[in-house]
Amino acid sequence: MTILDEIVIAKRKEVAQRRELYPVKLLEKSVYFNGRPVSLKHYLERSDLSGVIAEFKRASPSKGAINEFADVETVTIGYMQGGASALSVLTDEQFFRGSSKDLEIARKFNFCPILRKDFIVDEYQVVESKSIGADVILLIAAVLSSEEMTGLAKTAQQLGLEVLVEVHSKDELEKVPFESVDLVGVNNRDLNTFEVSIDTSIELMPFIPKEVVAISESGLESPDDVVKLKKAGFQGFLIGERFMKESRPHESCRRFIEQVRGQLGAS
Repeated sequence: MTILDEIVIAKRKEVAQRRELYPVKLLEKSVYFNGRPVSLKHYLERSDLSGVIAEFKRASPSKGAINEFADVETVTIGYMQGGASALSVLTDEQFFRGSSKDLEIARKFNFCPILRKDFIVDEYQVVESKSIGADVILLIAAVLSSEEMTGLAKTAQQLGLEVLVEVHSKDELEKVPFESVDLVGVNNRDLNTFEVSIDTSIELMPFIPKEVVAISESGLESPDDVVKLKKAGFQGFLIGERFMKESRPHESCRRFIEQVRGQLGAS
């Protein structure tokens, strides 16, 4: 059994428990539930923004603790002031030490698109995402069938949420229901082996439909990586660990974006 299999099994148990504690009717009473989501797709299409989706991430299964005691308010506000186009917030507790509360705090202090980064396997989680203030949900092709992705995407769209589908291979890309999604993310990290290479994004880019906004995720360590991927056609760049491993993640983000802009301006 891979770590991905373990996460999905644990997630299904967690969803069953949360459904008992917080029924859908209760989620629908959230102050965020009737709010109008902010479009990640539109923000990434803007030429005046960096395209960087800065992630708040406390830990990971492969690296363990990254920055357990970072302050959500300080870091997320700093990310946006530093030039990020959007935020991504890990909400998985068991494997990434995140929480729904982290996303709610980020939402309270930021008017920008926020991606809920989690392992969504049930429609309940889509409703929950809206209730905590997310604008975009993540669907991982490695753990969902095309039919499951279509159903979850339909629920998201009914709630006004955008849908980002994450793939790692051509086989996963081929089962994406493009008519039902807004964005496609190529994860440069194999979720089974945790090996990372940005060449994965470069290799899959030709197979992503032109009308779909493409995001490269994981393993983006230098401004050179972002410049290379941007020239290949990517509009979004999800970066978390690169920033979060620093004592002041938002300062690291600001410097990184300044360097990207400097390189693009010089090219």
